Amino acid sequence: MKNSIKIAVLVMGITAYANAQKLNLDWIEVVGDKVVVHYDLEDSNPNHQYLVSLFSSKDNFSAPLTRVTGDVGTEVKPGKDRKVIWDVTKELGAFKGNITFEIRGRVFVPFVKLVEFEEGKVYKRGKNYPVTWTSGNLSGQVNVELFKGIDRVWGENNLPNVGKYQWYIQSSAKKGSDYILKFTNTKDRNDYVVSRPFTIKPKVPLLVKVGVIAAVGVGIKFAAGSKTDPPAVADDLPSHPTDPNGN
Repeated sequence: MKNSIKIAVLVMGITAYANAQKLNLDWIEVVGDKVVVHYDLEDSNPNHQYLVSLFSSKDNFSAPLTRVTGDVGTEVKPGKDRKVIWDVTKELGAFKGNITFEIRGRVFVPFVKLVEFEEGKVYKRGKNYPVTWTSGNLSGQVNVELFKGIDRVWGENNLPNVGKYQWYIQSSAKKGSDYILKFTNTKDRNDYVVSRPFTIKPKVPLLVKVGVIAAVGVGIKFAAGSKTDPPAVADDLPSHPTDPNGN
């Protein structure tokens, strides 16, 4: 069953940081089961980053919509024709009726900012790695969690937010390229930063491990055989001496 959506009222909001900032809603379109919100985000400082969230009347604007992509979430840069794409089916299932939207934005100042954490970086399980970040609140605490896709596989809570941590990758971690680290402010669970996706691989390649085991097996077989074979007799050994009686 397809969704039938009627946009009744459109409102917008922005948490002001300075008078030079403005959030303008341009237009909204319904494309199949998706709603596309077009907006302009103006700021005299192009280096500012914003936290942009989309709300709806389905819950009286109490929580941001989660099945959204595009220019939404953290680190949104100012610019023209920014887009938020909301997947109605994934969020609400079959839906029919009127709905009201509200878009909100505020200058985003992350409580941690990762240093030298590049997308696609490769880490090996069973090893320690230093993780560093810049912090605007050295007296605070942070939770560090490892996710593979949407599954949480490891975490450390209430770590000092001092900008460094020795991260040990457990040997049981599955290999894959869809890992991220998530850093959460312990005083505000909505204040978090995630790394770019990275890869975890075995410490020693499987092929190398198999080769080492095979070589050891050959050595053991050779040693066992040397204990059961009769001793070799050389052909050039002197003959047994003759006894005095001429025998």
